[in-house]
Formats: sequence, structure tokens, C-alpha cells
Amino acid sequence: MSDIHIRTEGRIGRITLNRPQALNALTWDMGLAIEAALDAWTVEDDVACVLIDAVGDRAFCAGGDLQQMYDTASAGDFDYGRRFWRDEYRLNAKIFEFPKPYIALMQGFTMGGGVGISCHGSHRVVDESSRISMPECGVGLVPDVGGSLLLARAPGRLGEYLGMTGARMDASDALLAGFADYYVPRARWRDLTEALVETGDWSVVDAMAEDPPDGALMRNRARIDTSFAGASAADILRGLGTDDWAVGVASALRKNSPLSVVCTMELIQRVRGFDCIRPALEMEFRFTSRSASQGDFIEGIRAAIIDKDRAPKWQHATIEDVSHMDMVNMLLPLGADRLGL
Repeated sequence: MSDIHIRTEGRIGRITLNRPQALNALTWDMGLAIEAALDAWTVEDDVACVLIDAVGDRAFCAGGDLQQMYDTASAGDFDYGRRFWRDEYRLNAKIFEFPKPYIALMQGFTMGGGVGISCHGSHRVVDESSRISMPECGVGLVPDVGGSLLLARAPGRLGEYLGMTGARMDASDALLAGFADYYVPRARWRDLTEALVETGDWSVVDAMAEDPPDGALMRNRARIDTSFAGASAADILRGLGTDDWAVGVASALRKNSPLSVVCTMELIQRVRGFDCIRPALEMEFRFTSRSASQGDFIEGIRAAIIDKDRAPKWQHATIEDVSHMDMVNMLLPLGADRLGL
């Protein structure tokens, strides 16, 4: 089997990610294959719904495969990454707008690009192992693949908290924040899949859903809403306090790219006024298309994935050093180079 297995089974179109050794990281070719399948299944009457799942227990999809983007960008070729993001964002929009039920089974890690191919679906399923996050600020990006829209739609200030810190959500957290719809214990996933293959009826997901264990977001909801209501990232840091929770949050903010943290807050607040994914993707592309040439992307990938020293040297020493114009320059319209879905 290749990196991805796409087929029809009974009444469903089924997509299975098959790179468990790489935590099912999404390659460019995998994304194009998913897009082609969705285009075909949109008009195929025998396909009642789509199911996307993944091989292995550790991850549904831990994000996009960034090695090639690092190699090209560090050599001064920024067009490769821009082309990759254009194609990826087009796929994200098609999933968001897909006219049939799109069911995602998200075990283990679902991060970044993995969120983009699952959490825009109509029926998003988590289990006891699920750990969902948007950790892009840690590698010099901002939450993208339409993640800014998910974060903007989260209750209260959960979006700012999750996007700026990269905090992981368990099943309960994901349901609260709007990244998932159903909790189905992993032991029932085989039965769920077989029922979908036989019937093509999304309601079997609803029938098997249970209440998840309580998560950390619900316990800290009021604190998050208060702490992340500041007018700027610097204001948020100043108002956090000194208890263990506040110190942990401050540490998470401080370790990420200062430019990315500041731009993420601005991005989420701008996207909050949108009701569909396309303008959110357009806004994200303004940052990601500049992330290697003007931002911290190359250094972030080096520290996290290439050298793995976890000691990035960001272009700004602290969040307080990021000026308003630094943020504006990363989110300026791109003119003729806009995403233009």
C-alpha cells in the first residue's frame, strides 16, 4: 500500500492515510490525491458519504511534511512552499464546502495540516487518545489550513489561547472548542466503519456517540476568557499572574515565535467576522507566503525538525519587541500574488 489508500467500499468513499512511521504527515502528493477523489465522489451517486481515517494508533495526521519546504526555502526558493500552500488551502476549502457527509476519525495526534483535512468535515470523531492542536507558532507560522476560522469560532477566548500557545486538546476539549462533533470510544470504530460501509448513513455516528471524560479547557474556561481578553499579546502576558497555570501559559507563549504569536492574535480577531473558509484562507496565505522570506519559518523548522535542538533564534527576542508595523507587514494584502481560490 502507498502513502494513501483511496477507494470506494460499499456506500462510502474511503481515504486512509498510510504513513504511520511519519505520524501520517501529509505530503503534497497525498493532498492532491485527496482532492481528486473528492472531485470524483461529488458527482458519484453511489457514494453517499466520505470517510477519512489513518493507519496506526499514534496519529491521525501530525501535520504537513515540511522537510521539502525547509530544503527549498533555506536555499532561497520560496515559490515551492507558496505552491504547496495554494494546493493545500484549495483542498481545505473543498472539504469545508463538500456537499456530502465527510466523516473523519481522529485518533492520537491531529495537528496543523491534519486539522485541515479532518476538522472542516461535517462529522468529526474523536476518541480517548485524541490530541488535537494548532502548534504553528512554534515553527514560525500561524494557524493555517483554515484553522484560524476554527479558532475564531471557538467560544470566548479559547481560540486566542489555543492558537497562541499551541495547547493540545483532548476529546472533551475538542468538542468544547468546536474542533470535533462526536466522542466514540476507539473500541467501537470498527463497528462504526462497517456500518458506514454498509449503509452510507452518517446517523450511525450519532447513534454510537458517548459523553467524553471532562477536559482541561472546561475547568479553565473562565480563566482563559479573562486572561486572553487583552488588547495585545503583550497585554495578555502582563495580566497572566504568577500561579502555576499562569506561569505555564506564559512559558508556552514565550517559547513560540514572537512574530507568529502577535500575528496569530490579530489573525484570529480579523477572521472572527467571517462566516466561510475562503476569506480565512486568503488571510492565512498572506502570512504563510511571507513566512520564509520575511518571518521565522526557516529557523523554526530548523530548530524543531532538522537539528531538533529546540533552541530557535527568533528575529524578535520577545513578544514585546514585535512592533505594530511588523505585524501589519506580514498580513498586508498580496495584490496579484493573493491566494485567489
